[in-house]
Amino acid sequence: MTERPSPPVALAADAGDAAAVPGPFGRRRGDTRSLFGELLDWVLAPLIFLWPMSLALTWGVAQNIANRPFDLELTRQVRALAVVALPRTAANRPPAQPARGELERAALMLLGGDADEQRWFQVLGARGELLAGDPRLRVPDLGADVGHDVQLRDDEIGNEPVRVAWLRLGGGAALVQIAETLENRQRLTTEIIKGVLLPQFVILPVAVLLVWLALARGFRPLEELQRRIRRRESTDLSPIPERGVPEEVVPLVRSINDLLERLDKSIAAQRHFLADAAHQLKTPLAGLRMQAELAAREIDSGRGDAAAMKHSLVQIARSTQRASHMVNQLLAMARAEDSGEKLRRQWVDLGAVTRAVVRDFVPRAIERRIDLGYEGPDEIPAGGVGAAAPTRLLAEPVLLGELVRNLVDNALHYTPGGGRVTARVLADPSAPSVVLQVEDSGPGIAPADRERVFQPFYRSPDTQVDGSGLGLAIVQEIVQRHGGCIDIEDARPPGERAVASPGALFTVRLPRDGAAG
Repeated sequence: MTERPSPPVALAADAGDAAAVPGPFGRRRGDTRSLFGELLDWVLAPLIFLWPMSLALTWGVAQNIANRPFDLELTRQVRALAVVALPRTAANRPPAQPARGELERAALMLLGGDADEQRWFQVLGARGELLAGDPRLRVPDLGADVGHDVQLRDDEIGNEPVRVAWLRLGGGAALVQIAETLENRQRLTTEIIKGVLLPQFVILPVAVLLVWLALARGFRPLEELQRRIRRRESTDLSPIPERGVPEEVVPLVRSINDLLERLDKSIAAQRHFLADAAHQLKTPLAGLRMQAELAAREIDSGRGDAAAMKHSLVQIARSTQRASHMVNQLLAMARAEDSGEKLRRQWVDLGAVTRAVVRDFVPRAIERRIDLGYEGPDEIPAGGVGAAAPTRLLAEPVLLGELVRNLVDNALHYTPGGGRVTARVLADPSAPSVVLQVEDSGPGIAPADRERVFQPFYRSPDTQVDGSGLGLAIVQEIVQRHGGCIDIEDARPPGERAVASPGALFTVRLPRDGAAG
């Protein structure tokens, strides 16, 4: 492993390359509720709560309606009695005016008789003396502001509630009053309330039934949609038809169709991945079987020698190594694609991870005569914690190591003997991202293939190097899960190439705060 001088820190332009990615979308699961029951509650609750208010308002209105005709009749009687009593109430009345008995007879004729209701009257003279009637009637306040029109009030006679109509006659304390009990008024009020409220006792249950039927009819399309979805086969991911779906539910159906489309694509990608994986595993497994059968035939024929057996064992070892590598790559790919598992992020030193990976590959680089080196900060400064250290970032340690391992492995795989591979970590403490670069002196990647090399099992048609085609797909998946980005370019521009091979330069930018996941 060659330790090389660290290059200048990443330019300020790198700081803006890592776009902020929203954090994981979380959602709290609530209790299951019945939409039908909730709507029924919201429709019926106002009826139940407003009905007592309706009773109170109806009672008040009924009393007002019932009082009106009785008050008009009471006012008419007071005025009629006042016409009869007016000459008697004057302070200088002539002696030939009606006597007390005549006033009482006139009042009894005006008031008439009602077996269900009692009436009282009172006539006071100009000096407040009682001329006729019942003395128990309370004399109202006859202030200066009292006019000469009929006044009405509620009062009591012997703890009996009464309605009183009174009229002031001329000046002084002359007064005419008539009082009556409230039985007829209450009876009329009760009849009005019965006429209004009794139909409500019939209408309210009918209204509840009609509301229930209306909601049941309104939910019928949803029940039909539910039955259509339940009748589907588990493999049927075709869109749900919008025909017959209520307008309010159409956005939900479209969202479900969008989910089905994405699920269909995901399942198709998984099937394609499994098919490719099975195809890739067939080659090393077939080699294993062929070499084992060949060795068995040699032993059975008695012609097997040590050299032939050794050759078969070497081929078996290589096929086993290829199969093991393929399985490890598939597991790494599955781990990187497992979006259901939340990343267990912690502060990781990318420089330390890269140095450890480079050390692990040193024996392989020496075997192939490749100059493998690392450029970047050697150690974290003393006391450096969290994001204060220039190469620290929030990441999943295992996936981060897998990312660096696959990039270095890919570079060594395609770099010929005598070539050069460099793993480089660039860090600017003020930048929002940490940059990892892996540069090689291999054949490079054509611009037309730079997007497709990240597809699982894709290998350039021009390459003669054996490989699984999963390494770069794993790298891109890990980079995306950490909210970063990866770019590919030639390691040497055309004007600076000393040899025909342009080499490849992979640049990975990872946000320090682990903005995605």
